[in-house]
Amino acid sequence: MTGWSRPALVVTFAAAAMLMVTMGTRNTLGLFVSPINSSTGLGVVTISFALAIAQFVWGAVQPLAGAVADRHGPRPVLAAGLVLLALGTALTPLMSSGMGLVLVLGLLTAVGSGSASFSVLLGAAAQRLPPQARGTASGVINAGGSFGQFVFAPITQKLIQGIGWAGAMWALAVAMLAALPLVGMVAQGGSAPHKGGEGAWSAVRGAMRDRSYLLLHAGFFTCGFHIAFLVTHLPGEVDLCGLPPTVASWSLAIIGLANIAGSLLAGAAVSRYRSKLSLALMYGSRAVLILLYLAAPKTPITFYFFAFGLGLTWLSTVPPTAAIVGKLFGIRYLATLFGLTLLSHQVGAFFGAWLGGIAIARLGSYQWMWYADIALATFAALVNLPIREARVQPAPAAAAA
Repeated sequence: MTGWSRPALVVTFAAAAMLMVTMGTRNTLGLFVSPINSSTGLGVVTISFALAIAQFVWGAVQPLAGAVADRHGPRPVLAAGLVLLALGTALTPLMSSGMGLVLVLGLLTAVGSGSASFSVLLGAAAQRLPPQARGTASGVINAGGSFGQFVFAPITQKLIQGIGWAGAMWALAVAMLAALPLVGMVAQGGSAPHKGGEGAWSAVRGAMRDRSYLLLHAGFFTCGFHIAFLVTHLPGEVDLCGLPPTVASWSLAIIGLANIAGSLLAGAAVSRYRSKLSLALMYGSRAVLILLYLAAPKTPITFYFFAFGLGLTWLSTVPPTAAIVGKLFGIRYLATLFGLTLLSHQVGAFFGAWLGGIAIARLGSYQWMWYADIALATFAALVNLPIREARVQPAPAAAAA
């Protein structure tokens, strides 16, 4: 980060800290499935459906939040997102019906977390950084979300065990409100907001006719399926293997810790290698890793090694995916266009969370979900290869130019 201006550093690390809170909370919700079920008797399928709705809504709000931020600036979007996320989290323990759970956990919290997440944060940083720094910045911001998972997973599990799941939800809501001062730090500087809204939708129409953009969506769909299935149902898989809940919470924490390194490496790779090749490698490695997991004995050590391997690519797909969107269409409407890509990710996430609940309720195991995950990861690796992306030029040649 040598040569970066102070405002650029502040924006990057403030965005990383905000993502730490929003993603750290969001990616530990699977720890609440069993406690909510025991407390309310709603059933795993109903709770999984609410979380699946949350996955989809989180993605659906990304392009809308991105478009508002592109037009009016990130400040109002981020502030509203944190308040809605805190409100939905605080109201969740008061719900005793499936519909109530869908409204607060599936809609309110998802709109809030989606408004203060990747599309707006990466778009804000990109507007304030030179092209050669954007890949590294996206890796740092992404690592913030991973660090949040590492921090929040064991703390959330301890809170659930110590003060109950409702108390844990209220504690998380307080943490979200405490992040509000970060909004001003992320929103400082940058270009003036653009008042014209037609350009964004013109950019969207053009992008949806681009074959490479659609292929990128197809790969990111499978990424969402994979992550949502695991973040929602890994605690259930651990329980099926007769292991204590702490194995699940530490596995989620290890995923987050490993993805800090994975995100930083992915961000650095953006300026050195074609991002489509990085994505193909990441997706292919997931298929291999799941095969190894299925063949291994189900011990805590197996879960921890599995979690570490998963973590290396967990959210590391974000920097190269955002980089490809930027290369294809520029950064003017990056928040909007990358938000649409995140929507495809979350359509996959909806099915990963929901079908996982159906699988365990009807089949008593997640076996067929693992097989589906392998097939989709292989598909994602292959579908990224035809994406149109120029070779990355060596740094000295770029400087000379």
